Amino acid sequence: MEVAKVDLFMMMNSKYFEAHHLPFIRERLLRLDDASWETIQVLQFYDPNTVQLVSLVGGQLGIDRFMVGDTGLGILKLLTCGGFVIWSIIDWFMIPGVAREKNGIKLKEALEALHRTAEPTNQIESTDREQE
Repeated sequence: MEVAKVDLFMMMNSKYFEAHHLPFIRERLLRLDDASWETIQVLQFYDPNTVQLVSLVGGQLGIDRFMVGDTGLGILKLLTCGGFVIWSIIDWFMIPGVAREKNGIKLKEALEALHRTAEPTNQIESTDREQE
């Protein structure tokens, strides 16, 4: 993969990931071929700032947890009025990190899926070369 494309992707999307994950993400993106690159480009990530704003406004109803895909915690937060407001206040500070972690998991799963689909073709090509 072209270094310029990867660097542009990293520059535009670094706010969606934890800072300590960025070198690993960059390394994995550099290994991608052009066909896989298109799949990564269309991934939608949670914006930590938006999730934090939602947490400030609707945190007691668990909307922030529903938004990042934590359905069970969202229901629990809804039923307890934000953990008796204490949990809501804690989430004002923690939810951006949760959103970044979920983004990292989403990207990791996409990269692993692309790696799994690329492996069989490499094995077939190596088998064909061995037979020749």
